[in-house]
Amino acid sequence: MKKTIIWMTCLLMTRAYAADKDINKILQDEIEYLQAETYVYSASKHTQHISQAPASISIVTAEHIKKYGYRDFGDILASLKGFYHTYDRGYGFDGARGFGLPSDFNSRLLLLIDGQRLNDSIYDAFDSAESFPVDIDTIERVEVVRGPGSALYGSNAVFGVINVITKTGKTAQGANIKTSYGSFHATRTSLSYGKQFANGAETYTTGSFYHSHGNNRLYYKEFDSPATNGGISENNDQDQSVKFLTTISYQDFTLQGLFDRRKKQLPTASFDTIFNSPDESYLDEKIMVNAKYTHTFENNLNLQGKISYNRSSYHGHYPYDYGTPETHYVVNQDYTRAQWWQAEWQMSQVFWQSHRFTFGGEFQDNFEQQLTNYDITKYFHVKTSSYRWAVFLQDEINLTEKLSANLGLRFDYYSTSGTTVNPRASLIYEINDNSTVKLLYGSAFRAPNPFEMNYRGTGIIPNAHLKPELFKTLEFILQHRFNQQLNAEVNVFYTTMKDLIRFTEIDSGVFQNSNLGRVQSTGVEAQLEGKWAVGWQARLSYSWQSTIDQNTQQSLSNSPEHMVKLNVIAPLFGSEKVFAGFETRYLSSRKNATGGKVPDYVVSNLTVFSQDTMVKGLELSGGVYNLFNQRYFEPSSPELRQTGIEQDRLTFRIKASFDF
Repeated sequence: MKKTIIWMTCLLMTRAYAADKDINKILQDEIEYLQAETYVYSASKHTQHISQAPASISIVTAEHIKKYGYRDFGDILASLKGFYHTYDRGYGFDGARGFGLPSDFNSRLLLLIDGQRLNDSIYDAFDSAESFPVDIDTIERVEVVRGPGSALYGSNAVFGVINVITKTGKTAQGANIKTSYGSFHATRTSLSYGKQFANGAETYTTGSFYHSHGNNRLYYKEFDSPATNGGISENNDQDQSVKFLTTISYQDFTLQGLFDRRKKQLPTASFDTIFNSPDESYLDEKIMVNAKYTHTFENNLNLQGKISYNRSSYHGHYPYDYGTPETHYVVNQDYTRAQWWQAEWQMSQVFWQSHRFTFGGEFQDNFEQQLTNYDITKYFHVKTSSYRWAVFLQDEINLTEKLSANLGLRFDYYSTSGTTVNPRASLIYEINDNSTVKLLYGSAFRAPNPFEMNYRGTGIIPNAHLKPELFKTLEFILQHRFNQQLNAEVNVFYTTMKDLIRFTEIDSGVFQNSNLGRVQSTGVEAQLEGKWAVGWQARLSYSWQSTIDQNTQQSLSNSPEHMVKLNVIAPLFGSEKVFAGFETRYLSSRKNATGGKVPDYVVSNLTVFSQDTMVKGLELSGGVYNLFNQRYFEPSSPELRQTGIEQDRLTFRIKASFDF
């Protein structure tokens, strides 16, 4: 509390230039600013100061999204220390701490939208490109909690928990329209309305539509022959999506609904399909409806409960030439659909002034899990169901005025793979008002998913006996605040991974997903961050990681050893209304799926953003991406013939937003 009061006082002093404003409005703005930047919920499932949270945490706010000109969720994650983003012209994949196997569908990161799990129940997947379930303009803040989180959240919370907190009626009062135009005739239009009523009820609704012609001429040297158009894929990169989100809340109750639909052409001829065909594409859909209740009683007992329904579907179209007059052009249909409902509850209370107990549980019924593949023949059709349940307990203990501990334990039962128990423990020591050290230990797991257990194809057999992947992490964190503007963090981690699920050849020409992998990951992450009066912000980070397959003693594919990132927001012309957002990032070379390497690269982006300059409520921005027109590649997925996927060169986007 002492630290909070000092910071608030200094913030008010540094903003004395706004003395002509009402002091109450200034105070409220600074309290909200402090909450946004220094408090976090997702690390322990209750609000706490970031220095007391048992993890290394990054927070991205709506202000950052606007001023850096982020276009999708992958842009947000790519800006943070230890994270990196790859795009294969279909989906966005995100790595953390040197672990980002191509086509793992982000299954070792847990995505939450307003605290609700969004990883699907077929692939454990979420997409950080255009299939991301919400428009990023609806995001109020993102909490990224690094390291194992299975002691609270269960499966998939291996390298991090990402909680996306959306806007509410209070934070988005009134109506808003946004529109943008960019390279490849990319347009996005969104409408939103938010209101907080006199009785305290709130409503927020938004919808958006996106369409891009895509890059109309993509060259792939692996297909460079007269029979395949000289390796040029023409007009096969279109992308379009529709997103809808609505949230209604009154007192202790919240009701939320989400819909996302994306259709994407694929120019890469994945899975050995016909090259340069306009028919290779997929359609993804997601639906989520949830109801939440939270209440704090007079004895400070906090009770939370929620129930949700989710539906996800995927429909892929893949053209093949089977070599006969009747089958020289056949479109293979790949289809999955999942439906599930989930219930969660938890209670939290402080006892004896030094213990905060949190106790809760979950149940999820995956009542439909369907996988189908067919063209002229039905190759397989699997329709199954499963369920899981879990209970967890956490005790946060103030051992002394400066020393605290966090102890957690969770038991999970999966009808498909049995039980797993995952603990975590931390010691947090406040050296003084400016320095904190944290020693953390935690285990995590990822349960095998229906795709890995049940997929059947030519030369591919299912494996119903897969075990969960197991991960153990030891981490040391040092946080230091040099003054009210500048702070630093250094963290060192060591992770062992057991029973990694790998797609392997178990017999001549016969493949199967099996528990074979053992991996060891060691790394260091360091960050220096500053925030000054009148809007100056800067962040510099460096990450080193070594992620080694213990069977081969080789580094994993798509695992950069070094990453350096610089982010700067600068007010222009001494104004509080016009800003430049600049970021640059360096990634060292990485192995691809075939054992080769894609070279290192440096990519920079620049955005100029203005607010209330000509008309009150009007925001304008213009962004240039890959500012220096670098030619660079990302490692490809195993199902692609390409060894690396070339990314877009110099592109632009202009955007307008108006509140009314």
